[in-house]
Parts: sequence; structure tokens; C-alpha cells
Amino acid sequence: MAQQAAYAGTGRRKDSVARVRLVPGNGKITVNKEDVTKYIPYPNLVQDLKQPLALTETEGQYDILVNVNGGGFSGQAGAIRLGIARALLEVDPDFRSPLKKAGMLTRDPRMKERKKPGLKKARKASQFSKR
Repeated sequence: MAQQAAYAGTGRRKDSVARVRLVPGNGKITVNKEDVTKYIPYPNLVQDLKQPLALTETEGQYDILVNVNGGGFSGQAGAIRLGIARALLEVDPDFRSPLKKAGMLTRDPRMKERKKPGLKKARKASQFSKR
């Protein structure tokens, strides 16, 4: 059997890292060897991670294999979306302008703030008392 072309992209958001592979197929999305609707229980997040495919009108042309770890559902969905967008750039560099215009190629820089010494969390302190 001949080897099919696979396009790869890496996406990160918050604490999540997603490694995405696009393989010519019929549009099946597999996340950590599970169907995307089973893995991510929120339909709005599933719709969100499919946005790059809708923008480039490539829905149903590629099977998407994703390996993602770290973070929660929202961070993982954002990481997968960025990974799909970067993999689509490998497929066709002409996709750059619609993806860039929609903000799909920008990595979200917001991260959890570090814990400070003397505090309970990043900013939470114990209640102040004069005596």
C-alpha cells in the first residue's frame, strides 16, 4: 500500500499541547484514539476547533488525528484549533490570508499566573488584621 501524505501541526494554549496530523480522508476527527464528540463533551468547543476547516472550505477532505495532553477541555480545544490551522498551512500556503484574518494562526499568550511567596495563590492573600 502506498504511503499517503500527512501534514502535521503543533498547537499550544494554556497548559495544553496538541500534535495534529491531517491525512486525506472523509473528515473523521480522532482525539487521543477517541471520537472528538466523546472526548470533548461540549458541542461549542467541538465547533470551535473545526473553524479552520470551515474557513478554508476543507471540511470532509481530511481525517484529523490528534494527540493532546495537559490542561482542560477549553485549553485543549484551543490547542487543537491552532494545530489544525498550522497543518492546513502545510497543505496549501494560500490558506494563510483567510486564517490570519480570522486570528487562527495567533497563539493565545494568556497563561496561569505563578504563585507568589507569602500568598496562598497568585494573588490571594490571607485576610488582613491590624491586631
